[in-house]
Amino acid sequence: MANTIKCKTASGHTIEFIDDVIGSGGMKDVYFSPDKSFVVAFYRDKQDHQARDRLNSITTVYRDRLFNEVGGVYWKELFCWPSDIVEHGGRLGIIAPTYPQKFFFQYGSKNSDALNIKGKEKEGKWFASPKLRNRFVDPRELGDWRMNLRMCVRLSRAVRKLHMMGLAHSDLSYKNVLIDPTSGSSCVIDIDGLVVPGKYPPDVVGTPDFIAPEVVATSHLPKNDPKRKLPRRETDLHALAVLIYMYLLYRHPLRGGKIHDINDEQRDEQLAMGEKALFVENPADGSNRIKWAAAANWELPWANTSKIPYTVTGPYLSPLFLQAFVAGLHEPSMRPSANDWETALVKTVDLIQPCQNTNCEQKWFVFDNTTAPKCPFCGSAFHGRLPVLNLYSSRREGKFMSDNHRLMVYADQSLFTWHTNNLIAPNEKLTADQAKRVGYFALERGSWWLVNESLPDLRDVTAKRDIPPGQKVELVDGGQLLFDRGEGGRLAVIQMVNA
Repeated sequence: MANTIKCKTASGHTIEFIDDVIGSGGMKDVYFSPDKSFVVAFYRDKQDHQARDRLNSITTVYRDRLFNEVGGVYWKELFCWPSDIVEHGGRLGIIAPTYPQKFFFQYGSKNSDALNIKGKEKEGKWFASPKLRNRFVDPRELGDWRMNLRMCVRLSRAVRKLHMMGLAHSDLSYKNVLIDPTSGSSCVIDIDGLVVPGKYPPDVVGTPDFIAPEVVATSHLPKNDPKRKLPRRETDLHALAVLIYMYLLYRHPLRGGKIHDINDEQRDEQLAMGEKALFVENPADGSNRIKWAAAANWELPWANTSKIPYTVTGPYLSPLFLQAFVAGLHEPSMRPSANDWETALVKTVDLIQPCQNTNCEQKWFVFDNTTAPKCPFCGSAFHGRLPVLNLYSSRREGKFMSDNHRLMVYADQSLFTWHTNNLIAPNEKLTADQAKRVGYFALERGSWWLVNESLPDLRDVTAKRDIPPGQKVELVDGGQLLFDRGEGGRLAVIQMVNA
């Protein structure tokens, strides 16, 4: 039986931990508290004054700024943020909350848990690689494409918050982001290495596959060389784009078939990920396309970019992938911000439809704005009448302008306040009332209806009648519904697609 050790934290609290290493990373050994509500992670190497100062700032100033503002509770699920510093036996350590249970594998791998993953952390690599997904992960752990979108929303929101606080993660990768595709959750970990420009430099250059090309290309230079590029906000944005691309398309955006140095594998890797990095779906240069014909079965159809191109992600995400991996690949200032990704992902969630093939692995797809929509993942065509709400909002009384935002309708689809008013965004600032559903859509005997649950201003503009809470209104082609008569209130113009 391992001993329980008591010690005092930097803030003066007494804590206990069990003297038994439960995990080891590249820099730290981790120990459980007796009730497993938190862990203590001790650095193996002695930390200098700057490292101590950084940890002190992270556990006090930045922690207070994150959690003690309006909506601060929201961030507790999106970050595993250290709460205190501790010293014992000449080693410096940090205290952090234990990861929620959903971020651990509930089931073993497909092959009678040959990989022994049951109970292990859900690192993103298990869900971004088609090999690991298809060969090893239990289908009950995989979630679906809608949940992948929600997961990416939360991830981009967390990165946006870090950047708003003047911080950079410096090592965003699927090792440092835990995900749960079954609930659409994500959690950024390894917060103790945060970069503050001009104050706390990065400890690491990043994780292969997620290191920005400019960092790879200059990694041979001395650390103090002014031409050497180190992790910062813009390199986070490259890693974020790579993560979103991999979580939605299960392939790496830069790992194609192009060979840069046939005689030197290391040099070839450095060029492919650095100076000569090229998007595998670059519209103007196809020389780095993935050689899918030689791909293993478990890599297909994802390796075939002709069959499942990046454009299946829809009209809001597709331009951002081009911006990240073409315009911004070697021009860091041109990369989409985390807020750009968050906005596009939220609008894409509103544009998805359930696949009518019950055996479809992804279960959801983005409406492609055609009269013959079909799921790009399994090829199943959509059949029936499909309502699309084109959203407009008031800029001044009586004048409505397009929000370039559409809401796809399906059975039991919910209507929320952020659909009815463009001044409300579905983020950490939502109040409890704003987060509640205000209506839902139903299909009855071939007709589509919106059931008003709590909208006081709902009006059928076409029929010139109000629809009070508790009543419903039919969705007809060309019909107009006014959701909210106040500032930012939205008008929906209905389009019926007969597929």
